[in-house]
Amino acid sequence: MTDSIPPAEPSAVAPEPVTVIPGVGPAMADRLRRLGVSTVQDLLFLLPIRYEDRTRLVELGALRPGMRITVEGRVDLTEVVFRRRRMMLCSISDGTGSLLLRFFHFSRSQTEGLKRGTRLRCFGEVRQGVSGMEMVHPEYRRLASDSGPPLEDTYTPVYPSTEGLQQGRIRRLVDQALLRLSADPPADLLPKSVRDQLEFPPLVDALGYVHRPPAGASLELLEDGRHPAQRRLAFEELLAHHLSLRLLRGRIRSHRAPRLRGGSGLLERFLDALPFELTGAQNRVLQDILADMSEDKPMLRLVQGDVGSGKTVVAAAAAVVAADAGFQAAVMAPTELLAEQHFRTLENWLSPLGVGVTWLTGRLTAKARRKALEEIAGGQASVIVGTHALFQAGVEFARLGLAVIDEQHRFGVHQRLALTEKGGADGTRPHQLVMTATPIPRTLAMSSYADLDTSSIDELPPGRGTVTTVVVPAPRRAEVLERVRLACESGKQAYWVCPLIEESDVLQCQAAEETAAALAASLPDVSVGLVHGRMKAPEKQAVMDRFKAGEIQLLVATTVIEVGVDVPNASLMIIENSERMGLAQLHQLRGRVGRGSADSSCVMMYEPPLNNSAERRLRVLRETNDGFRIAEEDLHLRGPGEVLGTRQTGVMQMRVADLMRDRGMLPEVRAVADRLLSSHADSIAGILGRWIGDAARYGQV
Repeated sequence: MTDSIPPAEPSAVAPEPVTVIPGVGPAMADRLRRLGVSTVQDLLFLLPIRYEDRTRLVELGALRPGMRITVEGRVDLTEVVFRRRRMMLCSISDGTGSLLLRFFHFSRSQTEGLKRGTRLRCFGEVRQGVSGMEMVHPEYRRLASDSGPPLEDTYTPVYPSTEGLQQGRIRRLVDQALLRLSADPPADLLPKSVRDQLEFPPLVDALGYVHRPPAGASLELLEDGRHPAQRRLAFEELLAHHLSLRLLRGRIRSHRAPRLRGGSGLLERFLDALPFELTGAQNRVLQDILADMSEDKPMLRLVQGDVGSGKTVVAAAAAVVAADAGFQAAVMAPTELLAEQHFRTLENWLSPLGVGVTWLTGRLTAKARRKALEEIAGGQASVIVGTHALFQAGVEFARLGLAVIDEQHRFGVHQRLALTEKGGADGTRPHQLVMTATPIPRTLAMSSYADLDTSSIDELPPGRGTVTTVVVPAPRRAEVLERVRLACESGKQAYWVCPLIEESDVLQCQAAEETAAALAASLPDVSVGLVHGRMKAPEKQAVMDRFKAGEIQLLVATTVIEVGVDVPNASLMIIENSERMGLAQLHQLRGRVGRGSADSSCVMMYEPPLNNSAERRLRVLRETNDGFRIAEEDLHLRGPGEVLGTRQTGVMQMRVADLMRDRGMLPEVRAVADRLLSSHADSIAGILGRWIGDAARYGQV
């Protein structure tokens, strides 16, 4: 395929600002900017989220609940009534049936305009009322004659909206942009051979179709996003996101990195001192990492592995190699509890080898922070463990050679890059190792981690017990309490995770405290401990140490124990209000048990009745412990923005593409990206600007 691709903009003329459209002043332009619209061309890419069929009339006698349709009829009666609230009721009929129109907000002039005999055309959603079919606050217009104006000849688009900008106004603005489409068409940046191969229409035709689908078009195809016009646009959007990550990778890889090769045998001594042998999967992934770190280009590697697969020891081995080469390694975790777990583990492993490990979080005292910063800047600290405090201003590394980011989905792309910018004074950038215990579905890995090479630890250490999951309604709480009592009586330990009531640390902690008190009263022979997010780090660690030592039999906790906690004797996990939590979080919590040789159980309690989504989540967890299957299901249920933890960053906010629906196009997306990067770089800026716009700044390094 050798066809040429035009440059991003066909002429040197800048895109017209949206204010050239009559009636768009500064206030309206500001509202449009909230929707990502600054130019007339941006309006063309403000795509409908659904459609309404106003192209046909439905007789009133044929109405069924749930229909969103257009009807006509004559007013039989309009009255204002006072029931639980003031409302206007208007009854219309057409000879085949009747319909009640219900209005809660109305004026006197509206009431006067709906006199008996007035002919109306209405659009809205039909629902079953007390005495028949009704519409609440339908759109309506009075008709001057029996014939009325013609019906719409295209489906009516419904656009993303914002405060102060109604659908009717957006449609009129898009109409203005469509009128200019033929005179000033946006560049078609996809190669013609790709369009032909995938049976995509030209860009101008695709845009015209998705904004104004003709009457009779398949609404099912359009609603599912599977029409060729939508797939044409989705392909280009996926291509834009893929290219942005590939460019990010290219920018990072354009820097030099230190070649990290351990020469003194420190790695061998570290591995020999471990009380276990690495699994085959751990050894394979470690070799990938060592090969990357020996190059003079920054490593960009994602290591994924299910809970308990042993990612920490692989990261520790990489840190040992960095230290052996005379460089520093920084390990960043999303929470203080997890960071402190890593610090203690690494200190136990590395201090006997003479490798200094330093701890840095935002809660250190001024004196302790000063000391830590001096050790980091002076190079005495070979391995530095902490939270986001690691990439804040004032943290200067002597020779940072490796950055390890754990639970990457908790950090935005900006934060990940901020740590890598803490490179050496000689202009080098550290190698980057990104870890996650939330397996990334292949779909997301291909599209959302195009800047990273991927390795998987797909094997659990030998000798682990099985974990059985049961789902129990809250009214059977007494049975669950008895199960906890028996487990503790037999020498085992248990977790009791409190509900995620809402996004409030205070309420969560209050619930945890009340639960701990109630459990202590119900189980007087069981020692009960409590840990939650508002406790100071030393307090939390003291409780965790007592739990590890067996002094506490039942640990009541909020979701702070979701990751990083490793107590092999804990074989029972109780999760209250499990219906309120997501799949990934429940799977992570379940991963706190089954870390020893004994078989373990996870009891997920719920408040009936369950909605369909919660029932589906709990059924998946009961049926499988496979993190990859759970991740795929999570992607279906929540979408990529939530799964990746990027909902708040502006990354992966797709306008028309859907990663699950459109995953079949991803190999071709990658192939086209290869061609553009190698032969048609001048078209890339146009694709990024069109689909990502200002959000492309996350790719700046």
